[in-house]
Amino acid sequence: MAEAAAAGVTRLITMGVDLSRSNSAIELAHGHGGVWAGVGHCPLEDEVLDVGALRELAVDPKVVVIGEIGLDFEDADQPGRERQIEELDELLSLALQLDLPVSVHNRGANSEIEAAIKRHAGLTGAMHYFALDWEEARRFLDLGFYLSFAGLVTRPSRGALREVATRCPADRLLLETDSPYGNPQRRMGKPNRPAYMLDTAELVAQLRGITLDELGDLESANAERLFRRMT
Repeated sequence: MAEAAAAGVTRLITMGVDLSRSNSAIELAHGHGGVWAGVGHCPLEDEVLDVGALRELAVDPKVVVIGEIGLDFEDADQPGRERQIEELDELLSLALQLDLPVSVHNRGANSEIEAAIKRHAGLTGAMHYFALDWEEARRFLDLGFYLSFAGLVTRPSRGALREVATRCPADRLLLETDSPYGNPQRRMGKPNRPAYMLDTAELVAQLRGITLDELGDLESANAERLFRRMT
């Protein structure tokens, strides 16, 4: 965290992917002024979804998002599609009831996630670790969602993703680390850290033709708008 602050990353959201780690995220957030928490249930986890328990955690004032949640259809070892969709609907309903945004994990489930969001009118949130092309990006932007870019956009091979980072409306652009994953290009081979978001920010600022400070101001404003309890 000290390293992140030295790099200019002064506010962090630590995400929960199951019940125990959601609770740990809240504990960490209460221990540090610059940290907030997400509570969620990722389809990559084996734990049985307990929406009631997550609801109890989500009312904590340090919780700013229901996440990480979503669908993962690319891993054959994951639960069946229908079960994943049912659980996602429960979590999206929880977010609406608590007036919280969501952070959405999406692997191979573009249409299903779009349909789920449409079933929950008024929902807002971020497409976590966005990795799709502009046509897919427009579908989620049209739903009122933000696009969140991690170190993947720094890879020279990701021309289509860089186009999205360039064309994304300024008021819907977010950056993240997905720490300890999602390393920027020059940090490959080591666990990712929040400080490394600076690498991603430098590339995105260059793509958009703005200064790093301008991008920082933009990111702060967008995060405060979406994650309202951070203000």
